[in-house]
Amino acid sequence: MQVYLPIAELSVNVLLVLAMGLAVGFISGMFGVGGGFLMTPLLIFVGIAPAVAVASVTTHIAASSFSGALNYWRRRALDPALAAMLLVGGLVGTTLGVWLFTVLRQLGQLDLAIGLSYVTLLSIVGVLMISEGLRAMFRNWRGTPAASRRPGSHTWFHGLPLKFRFKQSKIYVSVIPVWGIGLVIGFLGALMGIGGGFLLVPALIYLMRVPTNVVIGTSMVLTLVTMAFATLMHAATNHLVDAVLALILMIGGVTGAQFGARAGQRMRAEQLRLLLGLLVLAVGLRFAFDLVVRPPDLFSVRMEERQ
Repeated sequence: MQVYLPIAELSVNVLLVLAMGLAVGFISGMFGVGGGFLMTPLLIFVGIAPAVAVASVTTHIAASSFSGALNYWRRRALDPALAAMLLVGGLVGTTLGVWLFTVLRQLGQLDLAIGLSYVTLLSIVGVLMISEGLRAMFRNWRGTPAASRRPGSHTWFHGLPLKFRFKQSKIYVSVIPVWGIGLVIGFLGALMGIGGGFLLVPALIYLMRVPTNVVIGTSMVLTLVTMAFATLMHAATNHLVDAVLALILMIGGVTGAQFGARAGQRMRAEQLRLLLGLLVLAVGLRFAFDLVVRPPDLFSVRMEERQ
C-alpha cells in the first residue's frame, strides 16, 4: 500500500512507515527517550532526504512529548522554573540550529553534515551508555553498591555567577550552565532532528544534580517547546515539513509507546542502559558505513535556485 509524500516527493509503503513508527515508539516507551535519534536515521535509510527527515521528525517528537509533559505537569513532577531557564537557551539554540541547517542546505553540504553529526554523537553516547551499563551490571554481580549522588552536592558550577534557587529541584546553581545545556539541546534538535532527551536527562542528573523524580518531566517540557518551535521555523524557512509523513509516524509512535512502557517496567535499569547503548552505537556505525561505502551512482543533479 503506497502513499505519496508531497514534500519528500516520493512514494513509500505506508505499512513500512507505520511499522517504523511503532518500533521507535516501542523503544521510546521502553527506554524513556524521544526516539528522534532513531527515527531520523531510519527515514534516511529508506530513501527519504535527510533534510525532509530532520524537519518532519521534529513534528513527531513534539506531538509525542505533549502527552508526557501534560501528565508530568498534572502530577507536579517537573520544575517549571528550571524548564523556563532551559527554554531560554533552548530557543536560542533552536534558532541557531535552523539557521545552520539552512546555510548547509544552500551550500549542498547538509547531508554530509547530518551524517557526520550522527556518527560522532551516537558513537560517543553509545560507548558511554554501554560502559555504564556494564559497570552497573558488574557491580550488581559483585554486590557492590553504587556511589550515591546527593541532589545538593557541590560541583564547579557553584562557582559561577548569576545563581538561582530552583525550589522544586532543591538546587542553588548558576543559570549560565542551565542556559548552555538548553542551547546545546535546542541546537542539536533543530539540526539533527533529535529530541535530545537521552542527552538532557543525564546532563541534569550528573552535572546539575537535579533529582530524578523531576528530570524526565522537565526534559519533556523543553523537548516539546523546542521541537514545536523547530517545526514552525523549518516550515517557514525551508518548507520541508511533510505533514503526511509526520501523521503516519505519530500514529505508530503513540501506539508503540504504550506497549514499550509496559515492557520497560519489567527490566532492570542497567539492562535498559546497556540495550539502549548497543542500539545507539549500532545506528552510529550504520551511518559511518554509509559515509565510506562507494555509492552505486557517483553523480547527482541538484537544481539551483534562481535569485
